[in-house]
Amino acid sequence: MNLLLLLLIAGVRFVSSRCECGYVTKDAGDDEPMVFMDLLETDFTENNDVSKSSDWTRQQFNVSAENGRGVYGKSFLPSNIVILPAEREASSSPGSCLGLRVSSTICDDAVSAAEIDTARRDLHWGSYRAGMKLSATNGTCAAFFWYLNDTQEIDVEFLSREFNFEEGIYPVNLVIQSKQSREAGYDASKTDTFKRIDLDFDPTAGFHEYRFDYTPGKVVFYADSKRLAVMQGGAIPSAAGHLILQHWSNGNPKWSGGPPAQDAMLRVGYIKAYFNSSDAQHQADLTRQCRDRRANGAACMIPDVTAGNASTGGDFLNDEGNTTGQETNDDEENGGGSQCCQSKVGSLLVAMVAAVLIF
Repeated sequence: MNLLLLLLIAGVRFVSSRCECGYVTKDAGDDEPMVFMDLLETDFTENNDVSKSSDWTRQQFNVSAENGRGVYGKSFLPSNIVILPAEREASSSPGSCLGLRVSSTICDDAVSAAEIDTARRDLHWGSYRAGMKLSATNGTCAAFFWYLNDTQEIDVEFLSREFNFEEGIYPVNLVIQSKQSREAGYDASKTDTFKRIDLDFDPTAGFHEYRFDYTPGKVVFYADSKRLAVMQGGAIPSAAGHLILQHWSNGNPKWSGGPPAQDAMLRVGYIKAYFNSSDAQHQADLTRQCRDRRANGAACMIPDVTAGNASTGGDFLNDEGNTTGQETNDDEENGGGSQCCQSKVGSLLVAMVAAVLIF
């Protein structure tokens, strides 16, 4: 381990008002910690208005059945991004959460769906995390992923048609789209960068954290801070991109299935991203802010999230607080049409710098 990193680790603490020299994560299977410079934390449990966020953008676009390789097209609408109140029957539910709805109604041969993206497009090497509760309604695809283009993409995808509640089988599809998957007709299952892992919990029964760490030539996937899979090699992306949350269906029997017989809701409690920027000027600005790498709290350890605190996301390193919104949407899994009240996202983008392992 190099001397500079030793000095950083010596100054690490778990929650800091500064963290001006970055954010540190360590996997039990790795010899050295990783240090990332930037932080983006969004706590959707604070019931805030995503339509007013500078960090996230609600998407509106259409995908034809042909282009989406489905029976139906997909129609992504901002009205399908909603804020849901706490679930009355769930004692472990957060106060509220973001909902991404897939409609059961077919309009103009398209299924109504939902997507939000980060506004920034310079998210490079990093640790990316989402607290989510999946829909139990058959026939949708819920996805949390990093994206540059169709051959540089890191996906965590859930197909509700694959859930077998009687047998307790709950797969998650871990996918890296690459040039090889494009040559296979965008069927990554025919490549080395596709793994279907059975979770040891029901992802529709409560919130869990899904995470991937993207570093040069390597991606490691986790659930509740437990390692699920590792992918390495030349098919791993190498550029910067952005994060996407998506919930959709197009009737493709080999993937999403559906459309759902009733409206389906993906619930999202929070997003956490600790990363390095690909913007050279931004990097230089960050470097100037890291004044003393040896100071106590100069770098902050990223807390692990487990099943016990995935509903709230545990500790956030952003201690600036959240701006509370006033509107909620009482739509539950089975109803609500396309009317919604959006929430103001309580997120703060903190740009800090560290002497990092990964450039």
